[in-house]
Amino acid sequence: MIFSADRYKKIQIYMKISRNRIKALFDEFDGKKVMILGDVMIDAYLWGKVDRISPEAPVPVVSVKKRENLLGGAANVALNIKALGAVPLLCSVVGNDIRGEEFAALLQSDGISQECIIRSRERITTTKFRIIGNKAQMLRVDEEIDTDLSAEDEDKLLAGILGVFEKHDIGAVILQDYNKGVLTGRVIREVNAMASSRGIPVVVDPKKKNFDAYRKVDLFKPNLKELCEGLKIEMDLRDIDKIREAVVRWQKQQAISIVMVTLSEAGLFIRDVSDGEPVEHHIAAHLRNITDVSGAGDTVISVASLCRAAKAPSFLMASLSNLAGGLVCEHVGVVPVDRERLLREALEFIAEE
Repeated sequence: MIFSADRYKKIQIYMKISRNRIKALFDEFDGKKVMILGDVMIDAYLWGKVDRISPEAPVPVVSVKKRENLLGGAANVALNIKALGAVPLLCSVVGNDIRGEEFAALLQSDGISQECIIRSRERITTTKFRIIGNKAQMLRVDEEIDTDLSAEDEDKLLAGILGVFEKHDIGAVILQDYNKGVLTGRVIREVNAMASSRGIPVVVDPKKKNFDAYRKVDLFKPNLKELCEGLKIEMDLRDIDKIREAVVRWQKQQAISIVMVTLSEAGLFIRDVSDGEPVEHHIAAHLRNITDVSGAGDTVISVASLCRAAKAPSFLMASLSNLAGGLVCEHVGVVPVDRERLLREALEFIAEE
């Protein structure tokens, strides 16, 4: 069954979930352990005011009022997992540098374990500098190395990941790819095998480089741009039939249980074949005051992974992920989801009356 955006208001009447089921799902998030593996970074912000143009070049002058360093990339996924009441187990590689020390301090401040954070002598810690003037992003400057991990760093990371699997009862594994080199082909294959042998669902937020490396994962969540780049095709976000055809082909080719494609203002499309018979939904986006889309994908994958770990039905997982992604877009900069507001909106928009 396919739910198109223009039919959503009518169809949602028949797809409403009970209030008790939604509350129970949020209760199941509490204490759930989720491994997050991928590229981490520091999101550095310079906040200021703009009231003139530079005499040196036709560019605005930002008078800095505040500096702020936040966890970014896969570390922002960890923040979202923690904000939802679960326990993030973050696995990644950073540089053995000053930024690496700053990253470790941020993890400690946010109460996130560092047991599987590897310090590399061959890399620097990825840092994205965002300059915000008058509450709008004016410029971003990236400091990074995006080549694949060396064999030595792969060995250290995989050993750390194995230790996390052996020590903790993990409910789901998130592979969060930003094309910065942590998720190499070898790391993807070996971690997927470790999780599969333990019956742990693997949830993927992909990028173009390793798009076809994620075979037999549980949930694959590209946005439309990533889907088009990965499949080397062009699609409009409102051409749901064409998107569906692409998803069906890719899902069959890669033997993936669930494919969930985020479609910006057109909502979200999900296809679930985990129980044999395909289940499909097109969830409409909710009207919001969008300020900044940074980090929305991190929030969506976080909610989806916890729903999958809790064995929530695909309609509920997609609807809740859709709500959460929209919520964080109402803020400037990258922020984790507000659990209590998400619950309130879920009870308002998803729950039966």
